[in-house]
Amino acid sequence: MATNLHAASLLQKPATHGYTRVKTMQESDRQLRLPQKPIILGIAGCSGSGKTTLARELASQLEATIFPLDLYYRDLSQIPLELRDKENFDDPDSLESELFVEHLRRLADGHTIQRPVYDFSHHTRVAGAFDLISSARFLIVEGILALHYPELLPLYDFSLYVNAPNEICLNRRIYRDMRERGRTEESVRAQFEATARPMAERYVLPSQIHANLIVEGTEDLDWSIEQVLRELHKRGLLQ
Repeated sequence: MATNLHAASLLQKPATHGYTRVKTMQESDRQLRLPQKPIILGIAGCSGSGKTTLARELASQLEATIFPLDLYYRDLSQIPLELRDKENFDDPDSLESELFVEHLRRLADGHTIQRPVYDFSHHTRVAGAFDLISSARFLIVEGILALHYPELLPLYDFSLYVNAPNEICLNRRIYRDMRERGRTEESVRAQFEATARPMAERYVLPSQIHANLIVEGTEDLDWSIEQVLRELHKRGLLQ
């Protein structure tokens, strides 16, 4: 079991003094000196905690490929459209974790995979469509259940959990689902209370015990990224 390192106990926040930090030549060149085997990072946290935002910024700095779990929701085309919204999308069984693990292992071995394309508005996979995903120096697995499935844990070189209060998670989820997934505020609130909150308490929150680092989703993003990079450096995953 990995050791939890809480954000507040690791480092003292540096002063920014209103300037923009510029990468040094040594930092810009760090990917060139990494080992060829992909380094896999797992990022978990409740829906709306800020894990996706952190994953995107981290991917930008590491030139990583993000591998989201929620693109592996099971296809519900066999269920009438009016009944699909009643499905529990926060339950671990709602994801085809077996296929996800298989694909991640292939990426870890340097192969290219065909990732399914998921339509969040209709809760179906787009028939005959897929995205070609190639391996990279860094692979970032991101999802609420990224630290839940036992088959995934041995594949991670480093894992972190993003923590945030329920009210903040709900507000962020409303904004995201209305803008990106064609949902209404009423339906998002109802789903949050019916499934998201209880499933988070049952599956997501307990999974943080597997994290090497816990950061706060309400903290400054640059500060959270700095903590992750320092931990990767300390563990020899980043030169």
